[in-house]
Amino acid sequence: MTNSYDTGRLNLPFVGISTFGKRPYVEDWGALDADVAILGAPFDAGTQWRSGARFGPRAVREASTLFSFGHAGAYDHEDDATYLPDSVRIVDMGDADIIHTDTEGSHANIEKGVRAALAAGALPVTIGGDHSINIPCIRAFDGEGDIHILQIDAHLDFVDARHGVRHGHGNPMRRAAECAHVTGLTQVGIRNVSSTAREGYDDARAMGSDILSVRQARALGPGGVIDRIPVGARLYITIDIDAFCPSIAPGTGTPSHGGFLYYDVLEMLQAAARRHEIVGIDLVEVAPDYDPTGSTAILAAQVLMNLLGFLFHARAD
Repeated sequence: MTNSYDTGRLNLPFVGISTFGKRPYVEDWGALDADVAILGAPFDAGTQWRSGARFGPRAVREASTLFSFGHAGAYDHEDDATYLPDSVRIVDMGDADIIHTDTEGSHANIEKGVRAALAAGALPVTIGGDHSINIPCIRAFDGEGDIHILQIDAHLDFVDARHGVRHGHGNPMRRAAECAHVTGLTQVGIRNVSSTAREGYDDARAMGSDILSVRQARALGPGGVIDRIPVGARLYITIDIDAFCPSIAPGTGTPSHGGFLYYDVLEMLQAAARRHEIVGIDLVEVAPDYDPTGSTAILAAQVLMNLLGFLFHARAD
């Protein structure tokens, strides 16, 4: 492998345009040719409290430049593995077009982006935005075979409708469970006061959900959590940054104390990548203005980079 800084510019993280990991930008979605396609979904009109996640994709992209030193992959001495070598082709599709006040129009544009990535044979990775952007992401998989959803989140997000709202950030897992191509959900990190009432939990279990709190997940251990997912399931992973404790991820609209720490989630994702085919990813609810340190966006970028590294390393084995 060749280090790019030996043959060209040094290209430090604070230099240049902030695509995800400084990977190539592809404006023409009909010309995608990659293993991974990053899509921004800067929509936050589905929030019920603090907005600001519309700036999440931009913040996560900027933070991701920290992981673009041109080393031709990232060496992990604990695993004795080099993750994301040059052979893994990652491109940035830019953002889906967001239409202010128009949830359905904005969601349709996000769905179009995910479908374009899938049509090109790329793994779609969508950066939100509030958690409602998961709704069009899951819709886009309707012709892709059965999927199981691993949700890492503080909130169940299983509200059916409130005052006619069915596509806000409290609804996505309910909408997913209604999809014929979604065979089940594993919902991990759910805790404290939730946006979903008791009947929502009853509905979720009746519709195939396995619900675990942070304490229950820790008692099982990361491998034990992933063991609960059906063998052979094709996984779509949705990560709400509020799954993490706000002590390490304060930049989110609805923080909830008692959340996961970094390695809690990292080890679950590594186990998932080793045991299952991962077919899609989204990470949502980074609202950078609530975190002047920028550490929430850095955490989000690092989690995505590591998950992609685990995924393609497992595929290569």
